[in-house]
Amino acid sequence: MQVLNAPSQLSLHYLELEEKYGAHNYHPLPVVLTRGAGVHVWDIDGKRYFDCLSGYSAVNQGHCHPKIVAALTEQAKRLTLTSRAFHSDLLGEYARYITDYFGYDKVLPVNTGVEAVETAIKLCRRWGYHVKGIPEEKAKMVVCAGNFHGRTTTVISFSTDPDSNSRFGPYTPGFVIIPYNDTAALAQALEDPLVAGFLVEPIQGEAGVVVPDEGYLRLAKQYCKAANALFIGDEIQTGLGRTGRMLACDYEGVRPDILILGKALGGGIMPVSAVLADDAIMLTIRPGEHGSTYGGNPLACKVAMAALEVLKEERLTENAAVLGELFRQEVLALDTPFIKTIRGKGLLNAIIIDHPRPDAAWELCLALKDNGLLAKPTHGDKIRLAPPLVITRDQLLECVDILKDSLTVLSH
Repeated sequence: MQVLNAPSQLSLHYLELEEKYGAHNYHPLPVVLTRGAGVHVWDIDGKRYFDCLSGYSAVNQGHCHPKIVAALTEQAKRLTLTSRAFHSDLLGEYARYITDYFGYDKVLPVNTGVEAVETAIKLCRRWGYHVKGIPEEKAKMVVCAGNFHGRTTTVISFSTDPDSNSRFGPYTPGFVIIPYNDTAALAQALEDPLVAGFLVEPIQGEAGVVVPDEGYLRLAKQYCKAANALFIGDEIQTGLGRTGRMLACDYEGVRPDILILGKALGGGIMPVSAVLADDAIMLTIRPGEHGSTYGGNPLACKVAMAALEVLKEERLTENAAVLGELFRQEVLALDTPFIKTIRGKGLLNAIIIDHPRPDAAWELCLALKDNGLLAKPTHGDKIRLAPPLVITRDQLLECVDILKDSLTVLSH
């Protein structure tokens, strides 16, 4: 395969527009996309790529899934927004659908993932005061080093990533940071009666798809129950079939006290997120104490139900489990010194690059792009490879071939 890093003149036009008029808070690959369908996207020059980032797992159902697009366009012609000042004919239907789907009493609908995380934090603190009896303003939450729960001011207050939190203070207090995948540290932190809950990603995605030891989540839930603290599962990236189970917590039979969903809940079409909990937790928040202008809007409700239907109808969770195992086997079988290891579950995977050049992962992603596959490095030497769950066996093997061919760029 021929590697040509230079963008076309047409691509340069759009890249220069973003550089001049957009904030410089991202460092994207130099590719300008204009169309998507299934596992593929096309740039403005007509070149086709495998999308192996999937909008950070927001596009589990594939780009522009016809059923989800149809739900969007049909509802967009009828009613898109009422605000929660009024009822709509879809909010109750959606609330019943998603609570039945995941087995909770109530849902609080919001928009983005980090908004759902913020909502879960408020809900946990409120429960801590009203139910556990923590003195006012004293509630604490336990979180993990290496976490990524978003980038609002509160959430970066408990981030350990300097890119996320340096020089954005003062920070929000009330968080205790412990090592990830360390049940002894969790048990010790939970001895504090002021702890209201434990917020955790079942797999740390942004950190490079860090998979905890088997039994970690199960023990964590047991420790939380014994300490009368809430177990809060952030399944924004790991949920909705991505890891080969509907929720990554399902691998250990763990039911979060508060479940956070986002990304693929909107089917790659629009931002939709949700916080689910039972009545004893959810009903501690009363009218006027929390809200969102677009949360639970009719358009989002219709899209989210279609997105969830597609996951089950097309057995995408099962596909992720089977093809994820195949993918890891095929990558491990590659005859290359440049991949230290691959880790993940289902179709949420990361390869760890072994190369003396500090920008080797970026170089490899540029080569992958030129050879027809889009992925992005995270934390220097890690590359997430997470295609839409609609990918077929043949397409997956083609991606492995592209990876194999592209690795030659690291030989130079």
